[in-house]
Amino acid sequence: MIRPYILAETNWKHLKDEKFDLAILPWGATEAHNYHLPYATDVMEGDAIAAESARIAWKQGAQVIVLPAIPFGVNSGQADIYLDIHLNPSTQFAILNDIIQVLNRQGIKKLMILNSHGGNDWKSSIRELGLKYPEMFLCVTEWFKSNEKVKFFDAPGDHADEMETSLMLHIKPDLVLPKEDWGDGVEKKNKIKAFSENWAWTERPWSQISEDTGVGNPTAATKEKGQDFFKVVCEKMAKLFVDLAAMDMDNRYE
Repeated sequence: MIRPYILAETNWKHLKDEKFDLAILPWGATEAHNYHLPYATDVMEGDAIAAESARIAWKQGAQVIVLPAIPFGVNSGQADIYLDIHLNPSTQFAILNDIIQVLNRQGIKKLMILNSHGGNDWKSSIRELGLKYPEMFLCVTEWFKSNEKVKFFDAPGDHADEMETSLMLHIKPDLVLPKEDWGDGVEKKNKIKAFSENWAWTERPWSQISEDTGVGNPTAATKEKGQDFFKVVCEKMAKLFVDLAAMDMDNRYE
């Protein structure tokens, strides 16, 4: 069944008379996710969350459209991990600029980047493009930073961990290898304490900090945890879609 809020599935017969208030752009990455998760994990997660959130918002009358996901992200710290595909931030900026130019020209004045990869950093691009297109509203969301994460998962991590493994067991269980193939996701920490305290930052060279490319132990992951987390995240995201679609661009603050 065609979903009219998914651009890749809909058609000109429908779109020629349609008007949308908000465009959602999922942006992921193509990279190793421990031994057991697919390279497109971030893309699949972003796609699934965007689609389900849009479905909920659409049922509530929000005129939203989900654009095809961008499958490549910033992976400069993983340059030596086989077939981890890297886009420079300047390349991302150029792609985003072209997409915004199209939306602006065609009257869709609100764009949300639904970021699904921790290596993508959007603030500087949004600042610069916001000046270039002052009539556009631009924002970014990062579902993996949702406060609800702590309600469902115990083991800390940020890559192919308990949360991501649970989510993929719900979204794409056929692409998750058997549990005996899961790495333990042990992360080697920087010897300089400031970096582990998060008030100083340097890029992590991935092959030096993780033997299996994971960060965070996935052992406790289950499909049920993934399903429950997915539902809560999508309901929360859908509320944001509805609010943004209805937002008065000239009256945003109180």
